Amino acid sequence: MRPYLDILRLPGALRFCAAGLLARSGGAMMAIGQVMMVSGLYGSYGLAGAVAASNGVAWAIGTAVLANLVDRYGQRRVMWPAALVFSAALVVLVVLGVLSAPPWTLFPAAMLAGAFGGAPGALVRARWNLTVRRPDQLHTAYALESTLDELTFVVGPVLATWLSTQVHPAAGLVAPVLLSLTGAHLFYSQRATEPPIKPRPASAQPADQRRPWRRLIVLRPGFGAVVAVNVLVGCVLGGVDVTVVAAVSEWDARAWSGLVLACFSFASAVAGLAYGARSWSTPLPTRFAIGVLLLAVFASALLLVGSPLGLALGGVATGLAVAPSLINGNAIITRLAPPERLTEGLAWMGTSLGLGSAIGASLCGQAIDWTGHRGGFGVIAACGLAAIAVTAVGWPALRRALASGRSTGPTTDPAQPTSPTEPLPPVDPSAPTRPTDPLHPTAPTEPIDTADRRHTPTPAAPVSLSSPTDPVEDETDLA
Repeated sequence: MRPYLDILRLPGALRFCAAGLLARSGGAMMAIGQVMMVSGLYGSYGLAGAVAASNGVAWAIGTAVLANLVDRYGQRRVMWPAALVFSAALVVLVVLGVLSAPPWTLFPAAMLAGAFGGAPGALVRARWNLTVRRPDQLHTAYALESTLDELTFVVGPVLATWLSTQVHPAAGLVAPVLLSLTGAHLFYSQRATEPPIKPRPASAQPADQRRPWRRLIVLRPGFGAVVAVNVLVGCVLGGVDVTVVAAVSEWDARAWSGLVLACFSFASAVAGLAYGARSWSTPLPTRFAIGVLLLAVFASALLLVGSPLGLALGGVATGLAVAPSLINGNAIITRLAPPERLTEGLAWMGTSLGLGSAIGASLCGQAIDWTGHRGGFGVIAACGLAAIAVTAVGWPALRRALASGRSTGPTTDPAQPTSPTEPLPPVDPSAPTRPTDPLHPTAPTEPIDTADRRHTPTPAAPVSLSSPTDPVEDETDLA
């Protein structure tokens, strides 16, 4: 646990980490909250899956747009108004459901809430990227965030299910409004740790100016492989939310739906803590591929279960592969994304997962209406096998992207150990300067202007992330 305690002692880290946890905790209740409300009030898992899917698709698109705006204008300036719109739209969705409004009216409200939901987890990771001083600390920070993500999915589904079954079918969507507003206020009010706005270099390629779509970060080498795999992983996770509720309901144990889903997330949280507490010598692309393989195999095995207890045990096995896969994906994105577009790059992790979750929820909902919960688990198995296939096809391109020098992130794997004698940059507590960006040693030190948040760069000496004698993973063997 010491690596986690060390990073939480960094200036401002504990405050923004805790506030970020609260800000995104409501998101863990969205999928199951919509499924419980719509299936309970309208009696259709197909409609429930479709509403959740529309919310997920809008969230995936909106998150990419909001992340781009955050990199240009700052976190608070963009995301605080977005949090207000998200909460208002979610209230409208709840009111429409309670009033038994026509089913089509649910979709605009669900999509509006999704479009402005954003990805607080990506914003927290961007702050960690600015706060930590060594690559191994970044690996630990990402592991901590993935574990906290899973913690929200341990508590969130249980709370949403209890509220939906014991209070009112729509009550599971009320809590996210309160949690998101409170967390957003606490998180975005912390200006000292907010990443500064970095100017974007003008494109030197006339072709890019004629075809702006070529500047999309998702089209950079290596990004496509990670995003495609994450979409399919999202299909698995989104399908699980809908199918578990349907399966447990068919077994006359609907009130246990949240607890069964919590088993998935609890196992993932434990795996994330264990994975982030140590350094790894295995190349990063290999670890990513192994995680996806295990996740797909265990998720496919859910077809064999026939009771809530068996589903919970299968969820534990599946959950053990979730957090490590997401940690590795975030590490890859960090290495491939340009520093001035880091939030946008990290948000694509959430965007691809959200898009996949929407697709998985919709497909599983339709399959459940036709053939019962077995059909839902069949869709999950098919998505898992597809993830294995896409990983195998995209793995060579991913290795080349990481080995070719196109990466603009740290030159070392965040999970690789650094020398114990590694020098740290001197810190003057009285100096009103922001620490040098640890992942981009040539980045200038920037003064903090708490009045208007304008940052005027001043020259600073480069900070070495590893001593000359430190072992650095040889990426040439991956080509």
